[in-house]
Amino acid sequence: MAGFLDDIEPLKQAALADLSAAPDLAALEQTKGTWIGPNGRFTALMKQLGTLTKEERPAAGKLINAAKVELDAALSARREDLELKAALPKEPTDFTLPGRRRAAGKLHPLTQVTDDIVRAFRKIGFAVADGPEIEDEYHCFDALNTPADHPARDSQDTFYLAGAAGAKPALLRTHTSSVQIRVMKSQPPPVRIIVPGRVYRRDNADATHNPTFHQIEGLYVDKNVTVGDLKGTVEFVFKELMGSDVKIRFRPHYFSYTEPSYEIDFTNALVKKMGKDWLEIAGCGMVHPQVFENVGYDPEVWTGWAFGFGIERIAMLRYGINDIRLFYENDARFLKQF
Repeated sequence: MAGFLDDIEPLKQAALADLSAAPDLAALEQTKGTWIGPNGRFTALMKQLGTLTKEERPAAGKLINAAKVELDAALSARREDLELKAALPKEPTDFTLPGRRRAAGKLHPLTQVTDDIVRAFRKIGFAVADGPEIEDEYHCFDALNTPADHPARDSQDTFYLAGAAGAKPALLRTHTSSVQIRVMKSQPPPVRIIVPGRVYRRDNADATHNPTFHQIEGLYVDKNVTVGDLKGTVEFVFKELMGSDVKIRFRPHYFSYTEPSYEIDFTNALVKKMGKDWLEIAGCGMVHPQVFENVGYDPEVWTGWAFGFGIERIAMLRYGINDIRLFYENDARFLKQF
């Protein structure tokens, strides 16, 4: 027993000296293995506890455990010192030199244009509404008076999502008009909202089309709302966005959710520079009475108008961009220009 206890302190001191003298992390790991690894010298001493008598083991075990704790602490302290040393630069560093400044981020050009559109409508009292991008056929088509045989409802034109057997078909919204329905179903008139957001259609990507793009739609419902209110609002907003020289014209068109319906053309210096007299920019019209009935509004009391146009189209005109795909490539060389 006496000889066994006499070996503990010298071995501990020798192990502590070797651990503190390790010059690097690799040498420290080797020293650890020499002393307290599975086949280490101090580990071998611990294994000899089994040769002692039952009465001798408690005292010997207490000394060995205390020494093991001291060795583990020394190992951790030395490892921390060596890791800090390894992290320091190998060559002298002048810490007074200026550091590398982080480049300031910028909003994406589509976000900038969206913010400008929203700002223009807020000036005349419109609120911003939002809704889900995964929709059902009722909000996206049925409530908007879109017949079941309309081409937009074909799987060739709309992204339908697989669902549980017997469940109503889900789809990626093809326009933000679905949010107009949700707002009208949730509140009584008057309503004055704009709805910016991402929409999806089965288009092949080319210079002017993309299966994912951004749209903004507006809805104004109140008593005695007329086409004159619609034209005045559209003219104000496009002058805010594209300059005071903008001129607007309405052409008769057909949409299932408005009656009468119009296409909006505009012209200004940018359009003239493109060699055109007029450029189609949006669709609009007075809300169809059937849509009002679908959401529980009395079409004999309330009238309103709605419009919609693509945000990418405005951005392309404003910045002279000829390929819509540039907005989605995340090329920093392109994005830094805005």
